[in-house]
Amino acid sequence: MSNVVLNRATLSAAELPAYAGIALADITLVDSDTLADEAFAALMATEVIGFDTESKPTFAKGEASTGPHLVQLATETRAYLFPVSHAHNRDALKAILESPRLLKVGFGLGNDRSALKSRLDIELNNVLDLGEVLRGRDHRGTVGAKVAVAHFFGERLQKSRKIGTSNWASPRLAERQLLYAANDAQVALRVYRAWSARRPAAH
Repeated sequence: MSNVVLNRATLSAAELPAYAGIALADITLVDSDTLADEAFAALMATEVIGFDTESKPTFAKGEASTGPHLVQLATETRAYLFPVSHAHNRDALKAILESPRLLKVGFGLGNDRSALKSRLDIELNNVLDLGEVLRGRDHRGTVGAKVAVAHFFGERLQKSRKIGTSNWASPRLAERQLLYAANDAQVALRVYRAWSARRPAAH
């Protein structure tokens, strides 16, 4: 995991073609027992999944976050979005996120462990924060998905601040929210695959 690959040169990437991302038809909003079962089967059938969470933003000083409100998990072909307000999602999420066999990869996962523990009593297991492992020697802080997509794919990941700070606790998520959330999880998996392919073989 010490093989760092990114540096500040990546940050100055010129205008790049847009990253296409996942299609709406390949996103499942897990809002029933049947869909929770389907998502569990698909996610546990693989070895690595993309992982992210979204929370309703807080704006008032001293206001405590009640998130995460949405958990996003992705395979190579599909993304599954779990609104945590649905009780039937809890068991499936707990089993997936606590699985020691299944690797969960994502960006900026620093707060997810404590938030999932306090909100859902979930102990994250086998998680890899790409923002940490992709950091180059002259790059302070963690690497974000935008930098990674530019580096590995030569494309521009578009992330709307307006969507990112929207109400993720809403009972009805807009299509743009679904796409934003799904891409956050799936792009992590795709970056992980690209990074793994470039790493020297272990001896």
